[in-house]
Amino acid sequence: MRRREVILAGLSWPLLGLCGADAHAEKAAAAPASTAFGEDTVPALARALAAQPFKPQSKQLPASLEKIGYDQYRGIRYNPDQALWRGLGLPFQAQFFHRGFFFRDRVDVYDVSGGRAQPVTYRPSQFSFAGTTAPTENDLGYAGFRLHAPLNRPEYFDEVCAFLGASYFRAVAKGQAYGLSARGLAIKTADPAGEEFPVFRAFWLERPARDARRAIVHALMDSPSAAAAFRFAIAPGAETVFDVSMRLYPRVELDRAGIAPLTSMYQFDASDRNGIDDYRPAVHDSEGLALFNGRGEQIWRPLHNPSVLQESAFEDLKPRGFGLMQRKREFADYADSEAHYEKRPSLWVEPVGDWGAGGVRLIEIPTADEFHDNIVAYWRPAQPLAAGREHRYDYRLHWCDRHEWLPNLAAVSGTRIGAAGKGARRVVIDLAGGALAALPAGSEPRAAVTASKGTVANVVAHAMPAPGTWRVAFELDPGQERSIELRMRLEDARGPLSETWLYRWTA
Repeated sequence: MRRREVILAGLSWPLLGLCGADAHAEKAAAAPASTAFGEDTVPALARALAAQPFKPQSKQLPASLEKIGYDQYRGIRYNPDQALWRGLGLPFQAQFFHRGFFFRDRVDVYDVSGGRAQPVTYRPSQFSFAGTTAPTENDLGYAGFRLHAPLNRPEYFDEVCAFLGASYFRAVAKGQAYGLSARGLAIKTADPAGEEFPVFRAFWLERPARDARRAIVHALMDSPSAAAAFRFAIAPGAETVFDVSMRLYPRVELDRAGIAPLTSMYQFDASDRNGIDDYRPAVHDSEGLALFNGRGEQIWRPLHNPSVLQESAFEDLKPRGFGLMQRKREFADYADSEAHYEKRPSLWVEPVGDWGAGGVRLIEIPTADEFHDNIVAYWRPAQPLAAGREHRYDYRLHWCDRHEWLPNLAAVSGTRIGAAGKGARRVVIDLAGGALAALPAGSEPRAAVTASKGTVANVVAHAMPAPGTWRVAFELDPGQERSIELRMRLEDARGPLSETWLYRWTA
């Protein structure tokens, strides 16, 4: 059975490079020279780019690479013995992706040491080519890179993160396998006229000290609407953390910008099995959107595979965090011995500083399979981002199993929906942990359930056999409604006992 692989599948994006093809040919004839590099180098390049009209570049590749497919591209492998910084006794190494297939964009890479940036030179001999002919050109550049570090055991350099395709990147923590992705910037996501995909044009990798616990990566991004500079401080571990600083320079007013966008896959789970004929209980890289808003409310919104594209907005002021999370962590939750969805990361976005007014947007796109990402979440500022100015967003990305916000609150552990007779639907929500683990004897929590439309009846809450777990169940009669917003929270006289559960039911 085919499974989603490590490479990032997607569309074919515009080619953006730092130099034209002729300039690259000239540069290949001479030894690359180092240049001065400092913290303002990449922001200065981004500002300069944004002050000029956008210039797309050719996507042409050598004939041997022009029409290769997925399997041929997978057969192009970088030689680990030629990894950047290999043999230097450093805690990180970098390997590179070849251009081809969906990944036609040229990305320039620089090795930064002692305040100088030295170009990393592409050579065909750095790769093995199984199933395709090696190119003869010596200045093709790379499609992206991946960082390796001792993650699961001290003597082996595991792949920690990969930057490949447009402005996509993804990472893993200890014991995990690749799943959802992050992006530098989203523009016009789900717009009927088409989405714009900004592209990383160049990376500067700071050579780490021998005792470094973080890898520092700088990136230059460009697109028709904006340029941007990024700084990533990447710390692998039981929870891999990226400290991200973005300095954004719009060429035009951005009224549909997505900050800290996350992209994932959700096909089905117990709440969403209409038309599903599959032996597995669930298939998804992420199962829910988690929110910790500026009012201090913790929210869980299970994901949905809708029949038509859906967009949800969660308005907020000074958000504390949001993320696409994978809470189910047992093999039996998915029963998939190939994909191992129980090992896919959750990704939590923690704003640093005041992000002001705006809202988290959730896009859910119909999918009939598990091979295409169909979920997007990001922060959209309330006001358009003005052209000709710098807009700064700092945030922390937590690649993790779970992330605790308010540990005193019980968390939703499952959502199930099925028939209740006469057109009604039975909704069952399981909760565990937090205050439920230490309820006083005789306590009777109350489930507060509301619906934007339709009728809710027969609301019950009762303890489950496992200690500290409860179940809430109710019936929803939608009548003639096609879409209903549901809300539930478990509480008692002292206040909330659980996070807030939100769900959009659709016919």
